[in-house]
Amino acid sequence: MSVFLSGFASLVGHIADLLHPVFQGGATAAAIILFTACVRLAVHPLSRAAARGQKARTKLSPQIAELRKKHSKNPERLQKAIMELHKKEQVSPLSGCLPSLLQLPAFFLMYHLFSSREIGGRPNELLGHSLGAAPLGDRWKDALADGGIFGGAGLVYVVLFAVVVCVATFNYRRTKRQMATMPTPTAGPDGQPVPGMGAMTKLMPLLSFATLMTVGVVPLAAALYVVTSTTWTAVERAFLYRDVPAPGALATAV
Repeated sequence: MSVFLSGFASLVGHIADLLHPVFQGGATAAAIILFTACVRLAVHPLSRAAARGQKARTKLSPQIAELRKKHSKNPERLQKAIMELHKKEQVSPLSGCLPSLLQLPAFFLMYHLFSSREIGGRPNELLGHSLGAAPLGDRWKDALADGGIFGGAGLVYVVLFAVVVCVATFNYRRTKRQMATMPTPTAGPDGQPVPGMGAMTKLMPLLSFATLMTVGVVPLAAALYVVTSTTWTAVERAFLYRDVPAPGALATAV
């Protein structure tokens, strides 16, 4: 992994050199944001595949609901009927999950790239730069200790937290709507929710605000990555799921 991290760190460094005439001291921070956006653009086809899979499963929801009514007293027959339906419509019960899982290695590498103090046995030079008065290797607690919330470094975090709150609020509202129309991607082959998913369904919309905690505890470089990636996800999902039916539309179709 260190080989990949070293290569990515060198690439971000070159991007920062190109951006320096425009962003001056904030060139490395701008390079982190641009690099994150480029990686998210590169894995966008996987996001589109995940969206297609979830939409395909959503379209089967009315038929699955009918099957549940028809075979409510025969779980084995219900499972078989649902699997036959998926096979007939050429929709995998796991469609929407695998493309999302395939993106995780890229996100894992990027997080370590912007949070590790050392890469390949050498100091991570990316963390040696600053955004305004806030060093990219410092955390929020360091900003609070050096000038407080409204100090030079503290204001950088104020802006980041404001962006996170706006994005999280947008995600919260959108996730609430989607949870009402789209089947959970962790449903079993028989279409029934996995035990405990009821509580998870209620909790999931609130997870958008967990980014606030992440931004507060990771190095600023990693915080920039997290905020950029989270914002990208919000915009991307708004685009990919723009044609998802409104809550109640599927129930009307049953």
